[in-house]
Amino acid sequence: MSHLRLSGRVAARVTGNENMPNHHRIRVLCADDHPLVRDGIAFALQQEDDMELVGEAKDGQEAVESYRKLLPDVTLMDLQMPRMNGMEALVSIRNEFPLAKIVVLTTYSGDIQAARAFKSGASSYLLKDMLRDNLIDTIRCVHAGQTKIPAEVATGLMEHLNSDALSPREIEVLQNAAAGCSNKIIAERLGLTEHTVKGYMKSVFSKLGANDRTHAVMIALKRGFLNT
Repeated sequence: MSHLRLSGRVAARVTGNENMPNHHRIRVLCADDHPLVRDGIAFALQQEDDMELVGEAKDGQEAVESYRKLLPDVTLMDLQMPRMNGMEALVSIRNEFPLAKIVVLTTYSGDIQAARAFKSGASSYLLKDMLRDNLIDTIRCVHAGQTKIPAEVATGLMEHLNSDALSPREIEVLQNAAAGCSNKIIAERLGLTEHTVKGYMKSVFSKLGANDRTHAVMIALKRGFLNT
């Protein structure tokens, strides 16, 4: 069975707008593992004469395969998906198709995730609580070759522009702390001494401006250092 998802609504979208020739429409691929999100996006696009939903994907691997087959003008990419997450799919597509225009869709406004997305070649980074008009406007802007950054995302990026990033080991230690592990257990898991783990946690507190472990985890989740 092919991984390419061409639903009934996609076919309806293609035939539903005779007012504009197909070659003038913006061809959109939507990748999200939540059917309700895909339904909402499909409905929004169906209202626009200059857009058509050409395919859907429910995970990152399917998104990459669908992109190869469809070569859409704009791809809407969720970050948290099974098999291959959205960031990995974004990197994979951009490596193979450097001019691919990809809009990241996420519930996370954290500056770290946004910075990673733009560094990987995303054209925009939209929060899922956006208004329909914002989505449509973003698709048009990205299709026209513009990079669009919502105000709240830009603010987060600017606030932490000069802040120190957590190292991979610090993130690993904090991820274990978020799971409820004590310093002793973290040390055993990572092959470190308790003293070394305490040193990493102290560095994490300093970089994040956190008062304690719980506070550090909350900040790290908000900024996108940790995944839920």
